[in-house]
Amino acid sequence: MDRPFHSLYSHGFVRVAVCIPTVRVADPAHNVDRTLDLANRAQEQGAVLTSFPELGLSAYSNEDLHQQDALLDGVREGLARIVDASANLRPILLVGAPLRLEGRLFNCAVVIHAGRTLGIVPKSYLPNYREFYERRQFTPGRDASFRDVRFLGEKVPFGSDLVFECEQVEGFSLFVEVCEDLWVPVPPSTWGALAGATVLANLSASNITVGKAEYRRRLCAGQSAKCIAAYLYGASGPGESTTDLAWDGHGLVYENNDLLVESSRFSTEEQVITADVDLDRLAQDRARMTTFADAQAEHRERLGRIRRIPFSIELPRGDMPLHRRVERFPYVPSDARDRDARCAEVYRIQVHGLTKRLASTGIQKVVIGVSGGLDSTQALLVAARTMDGLGLPRSHVLAYALPGFATSERTLGNAHRLMQALGVTAGEIDIRPSAEQMLEDIGHPFARGEAVFDVTFENVQAGERTSHLFRLANHHGALVVGTGDLSELALGWTTYGVGDQMSHYNVNASVPKTLIQFLIRWMVDSGALGAEADEVLLSILGTEISPELVPPSGGGAIQSTEAVVGPYELQDFNLYYLSRFGFRPSKVAYLAHHAWSDIERGDWPGLIPKDLRRAYDLSTIRRWLEVFLVRFFERSQFKRSAMPNGPKVGSGGSLSPRSDWRAPSDAEAAVWLDELRRNVPEG
Repeated sequence: MDRPFHSLYSHGFVRVAVCIPTVRVADPAHNVDRTLDLANRAQEQGAVLTSFPELGLSAYSNEDLHQQDALLDGVREGLARIVDASANLRPILLVGAPLRLEGRLFNCAVVIHAGRTLGIVPKSYLPNYREFYERRQFTPGRDASFRDVRFLGEKVPFGSDLVFECEQVEGFSLFVEVCEDLWVPVPPSTWGALAGATVLANLSASNITVGKAEYRRRLCAGQSAKCIAAYLYGASGPGESTTDLAWDGHGLVYENNDLLVESSRFSTEEQVITADVDLDRLAQDRARMTTFADAQAEHRERLGRIRRIPFSIELPRGDMPLHRRVERFPYVPSDARDRDARCAEVYRIQVHGLTKRLASTGIQKVVIGVSGGLDSTQALLVAARTMDGLGLPRSHVLAYALPGFATSERTLGNAHRLMQALGVTAGEIDIRPSAEQMLEDIGHPFARGEAVFDVTFENVQAGERTSHLFRLANHHGALVVGTGDLSELALGWTTYGVGDQMSHYNVNASVPKTLIQFLIRWMVDSGALGAEADEVLLSILGTEISPELVPPSGGGAIQSTEAVVGPYELQDFNLYYLSRFGFRPSKVAYLAHHAWSDIERGDWPGLIPKDLRRAYDLSTIRRWLEVFLVRFFERSQFKRSAMPNGPKVGSGGSLSPRSDWRAPSDAEAAVWLDELRRNVPEG
């Protein structure tokens, strides 16, 4: 890694800026001053791209004044000032200007960098309806008969077919369009994105009317999603003429449908809003979405005519902290406004999956092992709701506590209390006698009274539980519902074959541990199950995560899962960014450090108690990420390759070989470990 670890530019990000200046109508000298001042502010904030509104050097609302020679001369003189000043500025500048070229007047975005005009992009689609009369003054860019112009003493590319490509930053390619271009069925930026542009910028004026702001948001979000790109949008703000219209200075930056930053609308102050765009994410998503490449192939002839303009940029030196919201819990709905809908949706997907499996098999009963832990609790809730939906009594859920050598009174008690509160058929089978028989049969030292608690000792118990459940299902004409979650599958924390890895149908297969915890908290918060159930659910949430296969040590310490595989909140974070996006381990560590290093930074999901909010330093993050890489890539794929059926729940993924994840069972983790160790400091 050539740049500092703690710089966003070391990890596939670029900082972009949208500026909303205070303009004066028909005063290019003033508008140039404001443009340069905001450009310097954007540079101070570490931006490498700075976009301004449509016709910002003249002001949009000049109407017929745009045809005045004096105004056009002033704009051209102002552009010369900006080009000269850009020699001492880092960012690429996108400024809006009316330009008379080859005898016609065009509404242009001028791309300026390092003392040069890189290109001039004319507005392709001119609105001439309702309050707009742009065809009265301007010529559509698509009607131009030339591809280059003489401008400020040099030959400059002209057209809406220009992609500007950065030579220093892989994946940083820029396409520019102007206002109405976004409103048409096929915006020019669609062709730019298909030609490889990852950052799309729109210089807009866009007067405000009631409801228009939300419409803009939807347009920008949709275009960024369809194009799998970042989309920058900046509309005119204070200073534009209010003779007939009003202006709200709306600035937006979206990245593949996600809003990164938004300006304060109707502000009387100038604004510079910045966002850190994840180029790696865009590259990964485009590569994975094979239909994006299909669209490129469909239009290869048109894309082949796109002109590519290279540019070189000096990136900011030193540490450059990330200014971007990175969720600590990427699988958990953090926005309280849609939390209820998202949580309910998870349950509906799980219930739907199990409902269909029961209907297709003609089976009306399920068998489930209930441990008093998180996963079996979630699966039991789903099973009960499934029976409700099918119009069957909850007694058709045959739930069994299966205590072993290390089962605690607390978990066993919680299992029985939960089964009672939910009204399912409850049973208990002590697996110790059958486990002792197997240990004796295979000659294990424990059968001779020796305190040997090895993996065989553990797996005999896990196997006995699973064996009992399958035979109970045979006996009662039922289907075994699996309880193991996505996090355990990722880490290989599951007993293969005749063990908790296997079931007839696993409703939790793509639900990670952190989401299961949150779903149970949400269920308690909703009060839907009543006080008795809520009390036991809270007790389950407060129980140490443990397989309870090894008796407590002499000091009374129970077997802790997270002491072996790492904190689930970190490992779920690692799983999301490695499996969903394929990021380098160093980037995953960087994002984890940004999300987890400061307990006060960012928002926490509302249902997570303050006493459970933790922070992790970089050395801890690095340590547990190394554990994850070994367990995920090298040791546990064979378990996932043979996993039972279960519904995919979230876009974060499923590890089923029939869904999101296909991988060899005998891969090596060396390449990931080497990248981590080379590029992530130890402390």
